[in-house]
Amino acid sequence: MGTYLTYYLTGFIMIPVFIFALICQSKVKSSFNKYSQIRNARGLTGAEAAYRLLQLNGITDVKIKRISGSLTDHYNPRTKEICLSEDVFDSKSIAAVGVACHEAGHACQHAESYFPLKIRNMVIPLTNIGSTAGIPLALLGFFFAFDPLVYIGIALYGAVALFQLITLPVEFNASSRALRTIQDNGFLAAEEYQGAKKVLTAAALTYVAALASALATLLRLFILANRKR
Repeated sequence: MGTYLTYYLTGFIMIPVFIFALICQSKVKSSFNKYSQIRNARGLTGAEAAYRLLQLNGITDVKIKRISGSLTDHYNPRTKEICLSEDVFDSKSIAAVGVACHEAGHACQHAESYFPLKIRNMVIPLTNIGSTAGIPLALLGFFFAFDPLVYIGIALYGAVALFQLITLPVEFNASSRALRTIQDNGFLAAEEYQGAKKVLTAAALTYVAALASALATLLRLFILANRKR
């Protein structure tokens, strides 16, 4: 079977992964949109909820700032900033509290030197190289029938899959910290808590989808690399 024919046939591996990713993205958006329309009973904004979580954990050197965009929320460990989107920072919705506390959970991980987070940060430089050069190098190796280049490309892209794998416990732990704090300290009422949990659970599935995509791509590359055997 020719390389190009194999390449196109192995593309079918990606179809279920692509569908799964679309479902996850849709679930995130629908959950966030639903619970971003429901005001929490305590009237906490996302920024206030994140600040309170930091206080409860004795963290005083992390800033909370507003950024543009939707669902662009993240924690920047280099600047020690919790960056909350416009839909979260000033919002008093259930979704805003959940998302903001999740990002504050990352700040807690950073402050505690959470081991999986340290490993993920160490892998990031190699991941950046792998995501940019891994597949192109492998494809060049296929084109020139030069196996060493193929395996170099596969190894580099393997760093992407490793990053996605390490990301899972980091993200799950941040959500767990957020939900535990929300529940134990009454940030949200019982029924509101369930809404925040649905938002964070849906978001977590997107990281599962990213790992599935990376693993499926690796499998596809391995099949191509061993097509002659």
